[in-house]
Amino acid sequence: MLTIKEYSVELVKDPFGILAGKRFEFVCDLDVPEDDELYSDHGVYLRVIYLDDGESSRIVKYDFYERTTDQYLDFDMEPEEEEELLTFCKEHLQEA
Repeated sequence: MLTIKEYSVELVKDPFGILAGKRFEFVCDLDVPEDDELYSDHGVYLRVIYLDDGESSRIVKYDFYERTTDQYLDFDMEPEEEEELLTFCKEHLQEA
């Protein structure tokens, strides 16, 4: 389960028009329990590229990073977590 403490969302310009629709970037600060393998003393955030073309939407890419160092963390989400993140993005898209 993902616990998002804070987040920001903004529209990302696509100068090349590679993907149809609008792209958004979500940056989500996560509350990760100490017993989770993703845990870091420095904090963890998630950067998400989300695509909405009016008829459908999807997560194009997501990456985990250590908060204070911006170091990339090579982790994947469980399918349930990805679905939870997709729902979160859909619900907060209008804030961009």
